[in-house]
Amino acid sequence: MISKLKSGICLPSKGSCRTFLALAIAAPLAMASTSSVSAQDGPGVPVSEDDGLNVPQQVVMLGHNDPNLRTATAKVNGQVITGTDVDQRLALILAANNQPISDEEKARLRLQVLRNLIDETLQIQEAKAQEIEVSQADVEQAYARVATQNFGQDTAAMDAYLRRIGSSPASLKRQIEGEVSWQRLLGRNVQPFINVSEEEVNELLARLQDARGTKEFHLAEIYLSATPENQQAVFENARRIVEQLRAGGSFVAYARQFSEASTAAVGGDLGWVRPAQLPAELATTAREMQRGQLVGPVAVPGGFSILYMIDERQVLMADPRDAVMSLKQISIDLPKGISEADARKRVASFAAAVQNIKGCGDAETAAPSFGATVVTNDQIRVRTLPAALQDALLQLSVGQSTPPFGSADDGVRVLMLCGRDDPQSSDGPSFDQLMSQLEDDRVGKRAQRYLRDLRRDAIIEYN
Repeated sequence: MISKLKSGICLPSKGSCRTFLALAIAAPLAMASTSSVSAQDGPGVPVSEDDGLNVPQQVVMLGHNDPNLRTATAKVNGQVITGTDVDQRLALILAANNQPISDEEKARLRLQVLRNLIDETLQIQEAKAQEIEVSQADVEQAYARVATQNFGQDTAAMDAYLRRIGSSPASLKRQIEGEVSWQRLLGRNVQPFINVSEEEVNELLARLQDARGTKEFHLAEIYLSATPENQQAVFENARRIVEQLRAGGSFVAYARQFSEASTAAVGGDLGWVRPAQLPAELATTAREMQRGQLVGPVAVPGGFSILYMIDERQVLMADPRDAVMSLKQISIDLPKGISEADARKRVASFAAAVQNIKGCGDAETAAPSFGATVVTNDQIRVRTLPAALQDALLQLSVGQSTPPFGSADDGVRVLMLCGRDDPQSSDGPSFDQLMSQLEDDRVGKRAQRYLRDLRRDAIIEYN
């Protein structure tokens, strides 16, 4: 599969050319940035007498209640969530996965989608109760932004796509309304009461300077809480999620639906963290991971974590992958139904022709002679490219090109290096950036408690 960057240069990736499947639809708006260091918030622990519930350690069930036997509808404080609502939201997740899933997995996803829709309904209801208005114009504007990012300002094309996958524009707009409502609610009732002192920020800046040159990781996490009683079941659930992810499932979508950490709202993204900021079990695992690697389930206090290593770097040190490159993409299309042997010959001929191009200045003139087209971009950061291309490009001199890459269906292309601006040593985040990061982290934790209170007080009827 391929992913089209705004530059017009098309590169391999796990997703499709429409990146909104994993990002804009899975998380059209970030409710509260949680790119800070919290790996888990409020993990499940065995109930004790201190909790006030007086639950015995050995529980004998006196009845049977299987949530899988319920129809997927509910009434939340009098507002109905229909089976159609669940089906259309589930379709967004299935589209983001780019792969078939089992009936058992689909049933688990339906239950999780229903829980998410209940939370979304509570958020919208609370915003209205607090007289916070999200107008239809606000929702349409956000919806149009998603369409612009993925369909070139064509909302009709996105409407048609959503219906084709079994969802609807109304379903996505409802999700947007929920997240805008929650964001505005937090902005009025939570954010103004979050305080971060200058001493805290200066202390964090000092710790960053002390850590200069050490490794830090850009990680994403799915966290599932567990108790001694359900530990094995949670482990099996985490293992099945890992299997789905390794088969091509969207980490962002699964994190939003299953993770119990505060970072679920941003697809499980922990941001850049140092080992000292992680639980010991995750720190040990992260040190042994490579970029792009998925590991889990990892046992941690209170549950299990699934980790994905997005990237790694050295603290406050220049990284060659932060270089900004000027590139020309030279590409050809292969005839439909071409045999493997003929495709290899065509690729070999294409590679030889590219080698004869006399630098970037000759590319536009030479390319038409062997049926190729040229696309130029002068602001490509190496870090944003697939790992295989990063390594290839960093070894090039100006005027040289990568080996051919692509497929018979998507076409074959090379990238030619036309210029490179190497990064300078970083002074790290500014005082204001760290202040904002700490504030966002605390807003995220307070938001989680706020939502727990709404769930506790809600009247929810299942059909």
